Amino acid sequence: MRLLRPLLVAVALLAGAGAARAEPRQMVAAAHPLAVEAGLEVLARGGTAVDAAVAVQMMLGVVEPQASGIGGGGFLLYFDGATRAITVYDGREAAPAGATPTMFLGADGKPLPFRQAVASGKSVGVPGTVALLERAHKEHGTLAWNSLFATSIDAARHGFPVSSRLAAWLDQVKAFAGEPAARATFFDADGAPKKQGDTVVNAALADTMQRVADKGATVLREGPLAEEMVRRVQAHARPGTLSLADLAGYRVIKREALCGPYRIWTICGMGPPSSGGLAILQALALLEPFELSRDQPNDLRSVHLIAEASRLVFADRAHYVADPAFVPVPVEKLLAPAYLAERRTLISPDRSMGVQGAVPPGYVEHGTSHMTIVDRQGNAVSFTTTIESPFGSLMMVGGFILNNELTDFSAVAERDGRPVANRVEPGKRPRSSMSPTFVLNKDRELVLAVGSAGGQRIIGDTLQALIGMLDWNLSAQAALDLPRVLNMNGPTELEEKGDLPALAERLRALGHQVQVRRHEGGLTAIRREGDGWGGGADPRRDGVAKGD
Repeated sequence: MRLLRPLLVAVALLAGAGAARAEPRQMVAAAHPLAVEAGLEVLARGGTAVDAAVAVQMMLGVVEPQASGIGGGGFLLYFDGATRAITVYDGREAAPAGATPTMFLGADGKPLPFRQAVASGKSVGVPGTVALLERAHKEHGTLAWNSLFATSIDAARHGFPVSSRLAAWLDQVKAFAGEPAARATFFDADGAPKKQGDTVVNAALADTMQRVADKGATVLREGPLAEEMVRRVQAHARPGTLSLADLAGYRVIKREALCGPYRIWTICGMGPPSSGGLAILQALALLEPFELSRDQPNDLRSVHLIAEASRLVFADRAHYVADPAFVPVPVEKLLAPAYLAERRTLISPDRSMGVQGAVPPGYVEHGTSHMTIVDRQGNAVSFTTTIESPFGSLMMVGGFILNNELTDFSAVAERDGRPVANRVEPGKRPRSSMSPTFVLNKDRELVLAVGSAGGQRIIGDTLQALIGMLDWNLSAQAALDLPRVLNMNGPTELEEKGDLPALAERLRALGHQVQVRRHEGGLTAIRREGDGWGGGADPRRDGVAKGD
């Protein structure tokens, strides 16, 4: 009976920051209030979830430029409310034709320091965000493409207030002031970064968005804007090889959703080149026999088990997962019950197994955002969008920031004499942790949509949010409010929040190496509540969830 207890929490109001009133018929959850309002305006005009996603992404590129935008890429899951089919769009950035496996090694043969790798032309991949949205809109939009940009163009042209998060990143990433366009846009005349509440005007981005509204993704494939992108990358002190041919040749890939069972639900996510969907399905399958529903949220047993399962899936991720066009990823084997049962034997209820195999190679991203949208027809979007690090490659063109996505490749091409799966190769898409996720019931009805920002920590955040809602029966907002426990096949990280740090010594007694640290998060979620929806946005960021 415990497994069949009601999935949905009947509440009048969702608790916590970013909560929305109960049972709205359509909802947007995203990382900034202005982006949510842009999406709701589109839904109010009768637009679909995909129409709203275009408006939300354009506004995020204006007000949250450190995380995503025209110069980046992403993965989008679309749920069709009528057919209950899921469509997956891969708009991940791709390596240029001139990329080489050793491009992130210095003269000494060792990986370049992280900041040097990021702030370079080498790090810039062929962007895919606009192409992804254009493809999804052609197939699932109803409003005119050029009608989805007005709110964002207005905010860029006439100004918007700097959020606390943007102000913090401007203060932290001081090298961004070395980019002339950035200095003129985001810094005062004396070079000081804009502070919270200051106004930013980005007329160049307004002009670029107008061109995209008028002509679509073609403006990033050919013409003056494309030529300027190539020139900036190739003229950098650490030049990259991005070419007009690379931009013209980029294609969005439609993939199959990666789905698997968990208790009474079906979990669907993003397959390779993302590691997120696979890792989450593996972790849930490893944890299912341990009956986490017996535990209170984040008690010692559940924290230990989540950390140990996460350790195993990150070891598999490091060894096996890369772009499936270049490396055969044994997805079926990694999800096979016999394999998972064998891996599960390594999980002891009273002792940590320690580091397993290779620690995930490559660099770590922070410049990512996630949006979750449901429209009145029951269509839904779960879309994770990124430029990789905060402010990407630190280069601006046309008012937007070029990604540094190629640092998601492994900096090392070989390990122990064998090629690394996620090595750099021409045309290859770097492995990602982005984990846009849908949960369906036995009738293939949408139960919830969730995803996160946060680099490799996306996987653990999304996993714990799912456990919070499915095992502990928390509302979307309550699940996103939970303090985080993460393990990426190394130390067990405890968020410095609530009662969780008090478990540090008890975990150490079980053999864990423990780090207590601040956590950035980046989750958004929408969950079925009665005849409508309840939502949540990560209180660690600026986001909200709203509906009507």
